[in-house]
Amino acid sequence: MTSELCFRTAVELSALIRSGELSARELLAAHLDQIERVNPRVNAIVTLTADLAQQQAAAADEAQAAGKPLGPLHGLPVAHKDLVSTKGIRTTWGSPIYADFIPDEDALIVTRLKTAGAVQVGKTNVPEFGAGSQTFNPVFGACLNPYDTSRTCGGSSGGAAVALACGMVPIADGSDTGGSLRNPASFCNVVGFRTSPGRVPVYPSELGWFPISVQGPMARTVEDTALILSAIAGPDPRVPISLSEPGELFREPLDRDFRGVRVAWSRDLGAFPVDPAVTGALDARREVFSEIGCSVDDAEPDFRDADFAFKTLRALIFESRFTPLLAEHRDKIKETIIWNAEAGQKQSGPDIARAERLRTALFHRVREFLEDYEYLLLPVSQVPPFDVSTPYITEINGQQMETYIDWMMSCYFITVTGLPAISVPLGFTDDGLPVGLQIVGRHHDDFGVLQLAYAVQQATATWSRRPGVVAE
Repeated sequence: MTSELCFRTAVELSALIRSGELSARELLAAHLDQIERVNPRVNAIVTLTADLAQQQAAAADEAQAAGKPLGPLHGLPVAHKDLVSTKGIRTTWGSPIYADFIPDEDALIVTRLKTAGAVQVGKTNVPEFGAGSQTFNPVFGACLNPYDTSRTCGGSSGGAAVALACGMVPIADGSDTGGSLRNPASFCNVVGFRTSPGRVPVYPSELGWFPISVQGPMARTVEDTALILSAIAGPDPRVPISLSEPGELFREPLDRDFRGVRVAWSRDLGAFPVDPAVTGALDARREVFSEIGCSVDDAEPDFRDADFAFKTLRALIFESRFTPLLAEHRDKIKETIIWNAEAGQKQSGPDIARAERLRTALFHRVREFLEDYEYLLLPVSQVPPFDVSTPYITEINGQQMETYIDWMMSCYFITVTGLPAISVPLGFTDDGLPVGLQIVGRHHDDFGVLQLAYAVQQATATWSRRPGVVAE
């Protein structure tokens, strides 16, 4: 029964707590038991804060008994990605340089989750400094896919995705530059939402105007994802690109009539290779969109120059973040990070200006395309979950990948557009590995993306298939 409680949705658990049928203490105890039972098999939660969580759960119950106002996430256990600062809780970024680092302030997303009433159970596993969509690092080791523990869970929000899939938490936070919310969600049969830049303000940040990296919600269902977003979205005066709409709008019902809505279905954006196992799993569920009333066409906008734009802007981030560390700690940083930082050092002002011009042109091509189609549908990842001992994919369908991130073009091409994009569970490969669908919406239409994802979830219930590791 404890395990079954851990697989109830966050919306259901919230209702049970508010009705008095379940206390925050009881809910936390069930999740701590689940963590103790399952986490050693997958290595998703790397720093456990059981004592702090018990104190917070007790305070939550006392506040409810006293009739105090309750936040939207009241009493729900949450785990934070080990790339976000947590006051008084070890934050390592998966790096031996920061193996024992304890911040003295919370990141804004953490503050908002706490203010909303969530109970902090710990930190989730990440790649070193979040680089690469495969979760392993020299501090904690690899995080394993719960559907096949010989495979990767993806990344960089890999620990969060696995913790959700295994019922260790009902909600989690993540972040996304080139696919780090979407890829692990696809690999673990959960939901990961790359929101519009500024929808979830990122603070502190050295690059406050930069729209490439975002933070966002992860959960097992679309409704739970929207619930988290309602708590972490909304403007902040310290974040210049933050959007003005309040987070509360994401607590509106997600039901919508999709009859006659035009959607574009693309297997590869006409630009990159995709493993047949992924294409086959998604094609098998394509009819779902016709069944809910959509008009589905094979089509995609012109994504030329997306690769150059993304890699240039990503290298700019790496130069800013890691050049100071390279001077002092080069021997403690993995080679792909060094390569990416040094690529940023070699870039010129004209290179960056060209990337911005091309990105703007791409945005307008996609914007015009989405005047005809309300949504663009495509694979989240170009490959299914692969061997956990493989650092990154080097070849797909006989085509060599030039860099350690090329196998994630399906995600980072969308990053460059700045459009909201969600990974929603849609199917499985023949050998039982999860495959997510990426739903891309119009500029700033985060709510619309959630609505279509919810309709897909209701039509398929793919999310409800649990990983085998939880039954062992």
